Amino acid sequence: QVQLVESGGGLVQAGGSLRLSCAASGRAFTTYKMGWFRQAPGKEREFVAQISRSGGGTYYSDSVKDRFTISRDNAKNTAYLQMNSLKPEDTAIYYCAASPVIGFTVDRTKYAYWGQGTQVTVSS
Repeated sequence: QVQLVESGGGLVQAGGSLRLSCAASGRAFTTYKMGWFRQAPGKEREFVAQISRSGGGTYYSDSVKDRFTISRDNAKNTAYLQMNSLKPEDTAIYYCAASPVIGFTVDRTKYAYWGQGTQVTVSS
């Protein structure tokens, strides 16, 4: 198993930036690809970004592509989500998740482990 703890959320004005962190403990971090999802009030949890186990491959949803960057530091057992040019519609609880499934997927059911989430609020 792996335990995930997100941090770095907060309140920011539109156009601003935030960097989310996801610290992992437990089973070897490098055996999991990592993903970020988000859930806005009244909406389903949606895929944001994912990164391969080595960090060499990334994939983004169309809504965040070119604004958000996912990365990981395997030496620190930590994944990151750098969010730039934030918009009010980015307001949501952001979750990191770990998946042992090889290959890219936006299907949240393929992610076995989840953090508790961190709130991101973007004011207009």
